[in-house]
Amino acid sequence: MTRIAPILLLAVASGVSAQNAAQKPKADLIFTHGNIYTGVVDAAASLGAGKRSEALAVRGDRILAVGARDEIMKLKGPETKIVDLDGRFVMPGFNDAHMHLASAGLEKMNVNLVGVKTLDEFRERLRTKVEAAGPGEWVVGEGWDETLWPVKVLPTRWDLDEVSGKHPVYLERVDGHIGVANTRALQLASVTVASRDPDGGKIDRDDAGTPNGILREKAQDTVQAVIPKPTHEKRRQAIELALTDLASHGITSAQDNSQWEDFQIYEELEHEGKLTARISEWLTFDDSIDDLNRKRNSHPASDNMLHTGMLKGFMDGSLGSKTATLLEPYSDDPKNSGLPQYDAAKLNAMTKERVLAGYQIGFHAIGDKGVQLALDAFAEAEKAAKEGKVKAADGGADYRLRIEHAQVTTTQQILRFKDLKVIASMQPNHLLTDMNWAESRLGPKRAEHSYAWAEFLRRGVVLAFGTDYPVEPVTPFRGLYSALTRMSEDGRKSYYPAQKLNIEQAIAAYTTGAAFAEFAEKQKGKLEPGMLADFVVLDRDITAALPPKILETKVLRTVVGGKTVYIIESLNH
Repeated sequence: MTRIAPILLLAVASGVSAQNAAQKPKADLIFTHGNIYTGVVDAAASLGAGKRSEALAVRGDRILAVGARDEIMKLKGPETKIVDLDGRFVMPGFNDAHMHLASAGLEKMNVNLVGVKTLDEFRERLRTKVEAAGPGEWVVGEGWDETLWPVKVLPTRWDLDEVSGKHPVYLERVDGHIGVANTRALQLASVTVASRDPDGGKIDRDDAGTPNGILREKAQDTVQAVIPKPTHEKRRQAIELALTDLASHGITSAQDNSQWEDFQIYEELEHEGKLTARISEWLTFDDSIDDLNRKRNSHPASDNMLHTGMLKGFMDGSLGSKTATLLEPYSDDPKNSGLPQYDAAKLNAMTKERVLAGYQIGFHAIGDKGVQLALDAFAEAEKAAKEGKVKAADGGADYRLRIEHAQVTTTQQILRFKDLKVIASMQPNHLLTDMNWAESRLGPKRAEHSYAWAEFLRRGVVLAFGTDYPVEPVTPFRGLYSALTRMSEDGRKSYYPAQKLNIEQAIAAYTTGAAFAEFAEKQKGKLEPGMLADFVVLDRDITAALPPKILETKVLRTVVGGKTVYIIESLNH
């Protein structure tokens, strides 16, 4: 199982005495006059509030000491740089536990359909891109969401044909689980009246049986297989755009689901000193063990900036596209229970094989049937590993298996998370989008246990938060707001408020919980001696701000390994 190798922590206490200060290594950087939220729990404080300090010293890429200004200044040497924080709020850098970095960058370069409010606006954005494309060039894009439109009907091939001319076009929905192709794209992919639905996929058709352009789940593969892959140069440009986005939003670590070609670009950037976020790159669950081993062994697991992480597999689709698989049919679509992606027996065998080969696994599962498939597979794999005395990354039986999203769960399933020590890797910002239609999809009984962050914590399940960028905006402050309020951003709509968290719990899920989910809790998530010097400076104390004001938070500085990777212009003067 891949993990970051352990390190020797610097033997420096947070309070540095005058008597031995001269014997301590001197700091490269000292940040002083700050309101530093360390992420270290103060057991004596209400709600287990994090300890506060006013100064922080950095040596190399590690925190040397945290404490009172007078004590930390004793670590100043002749070359030490002093940064006056002027009372600003500092906290551990955000660790986004679930994102698609390269896709986010490519979205900025393709047809960006995020936020389009009507089918006409959708077509107009496509028309603009078509007019700029070369003869016969593919036009691709993503981000549309028909639930935002006045007439909440999926677009069709014919809607695209009206504005696409001779260009093949393929446009993914915001969640990536369905897409729409125009007639030329379907022709190139040989999708016809005679085409059969693949296992785990569906080709939507009109009343005459003609494919209407909507492809669900694995049915997308036929069109995606004939779309030319982005060039190396385009991939790199996209990744650099996305990394800039991360830095400006205070994200210092990303647990990423991109392609192997993207990982190789991350390696390039790291060698050039241009990788500005720590990346744990997920591998594909369906790949062969030989291929997985080759990729895992190609890069040092001990590299704190970049390494391979868990295996990502898909149990189902999404609620928005009605492809998430449910134990009972959709309340607003009684003939549909979603699209499961695996036969249970095959899934169990593959999961067991990969756990025995030493891999951490995370399964995308949104519907309660998808969650059930994942939990059953994990139970079989853990049983086999224990019987075979196969050790996990920590040398024991801590496999840190994960379920990504876990949006629809039963109380019994949450108890199984706890019993199996499965991590709930969730994205609270999804609720801000989904609350407009989630209850109609699920009905009130199931909805009550959906997006159940508080219930997971009450049962002792580890929560790791992320954004699912670019499915949702990369800002973690939107997720914090959602976790605290379970209300729409305009404050007009609420969704089962009993599942709200407090600010300490929400921050922990974005920092220490996310670090634990990637075996990195001894490296990141807290500001204390020996930890990586990854932190952010904000324009407000988010632990004291009213939730609507958290949405307005600005990042002033982002520091990764002691190096400032983002700073607002005014702080440079």
